[in-house]
Amino acid sequence: MKKLTSQVQTDHITDEISRMFDYAFDGQTEFTLPEFQKPTEDFNIGLIVGASGSGKSNLLKEFGEEENIEWDSNKAVCSHFDNPDEAQDRLSSVGFNSIPSWMRPYHVLSTGERFRSDLARRIKDNAVIDEFTSVVDRNVAKSCSNALQKFIRNKNIKNVVFASCHYDIIDWLQPDWVFDTNSSKVVTRGLLRRPKIVLEVVPCSHKIWSYFADHHYLTGNISTATRCWLATWNGNPVGFSSVVFFPSGTIKEKAWREHRTVILPDFQGLGLGVRLSEAVAKQFTNIGHRFFSKTAHPRLGEYREAHPDRWRPTTHNKQNRKKDYEKELERLEKGITKKRTFGGYSNELRERHKERVCYAHEYIG
Repeated sequence: MKKLTSQVQTDHITDEISRMFDYAFDGQTEFTLPEFQKPTEDFNIGLIVGASGSGKSNLLKEFGEEENIEWDSNKAVCSHFDNPDEAQDRLSSVGFNSIPSWMRPYHVLSTGERFRSDLARRIKDNAVIDEFTSVVDRNVAKSCSNALQKFIRNKNIKNVVFASCHYDIIDWLQPDWVFDTNSSKVVTRGLLRRPKIVLEVVPCSHKIWSYFADHHYLTGNISTATRCWLATWNGNPVGFSSVVFFPSGTIKEKAWREHRTVILPDFQGLGLGVRLSEAVAKQFTNIGHRFFSKTAHPRLGEYREAHPDRWRPTTHNKQNRKKDYEKELERLEKGITKKRTFGGYSNELRERHKERVCYAHEYIG
């Protein structure tokens, strides 16, 4: 065991407290650190875990100093990155997928959102993160850990070390090694298994949408003609999905289109949006109907691009909406269309998003 000492100046307060508790104190304290052999080879993720006061922070310093992140109160969170792609990539990597929140200054974010934002900027080769997940809800801790470990491994970021007093993140963070300061033992990744997530997806009223509306990245509106589903995990509501009938002169079978799919912020980063979308799609394909979906969300769109066995691109895939917008304006000017509906969006919203690239697929899985 390695012994460390600290020295402070005594005063009337330390003297009085020492007498109150019959504690002999001369200004010096001594404590020990568990014996720990640092890895000699590169790794992706390491974790030091144990009770408060067990030496985690001091052991972490052997790997480096934690970076202090500064935020400009006059700039949006996403504006603190070098370019839009980096902002999207890094914020999504920590399970922070709320586009409206990306546009806000750091100081107005929730505790969980600030936690994720700090991580998005800290993660790099040889980063050290102390008190990991200590300030957030345990659902946020698990979802963020899961998203983060995927990002670190996909980007092959090296030698990132976390310190935490919470053992519940181990199976979600999937570290290459874990050092437990309570037992002075090391556990390697091969012995770790991420818990299974069992979603229950049930039909629900469209009125449930109000619980999720603020978290949708485009609009809080929803058609009353939708069919809706609620997803729960361990009895907790985590997601919502709605579907509308999709009439088409070229499709013989009954067809449906995904209308809104939302996962609550605390559960983002676990891949639940993908699973919910596919669970709802199967409800229709299993009875011989066809199911289509169009999304501008990059994570969801890229997932579908990477799984052609489940999602088949349509002719509108990866196109922006400018042509559709201009065509609808032309129909309006000719009197063919009399009402400015723009697919359910306001004229202002459609104008703002007409350059937005959308992913369009049919579910075939």
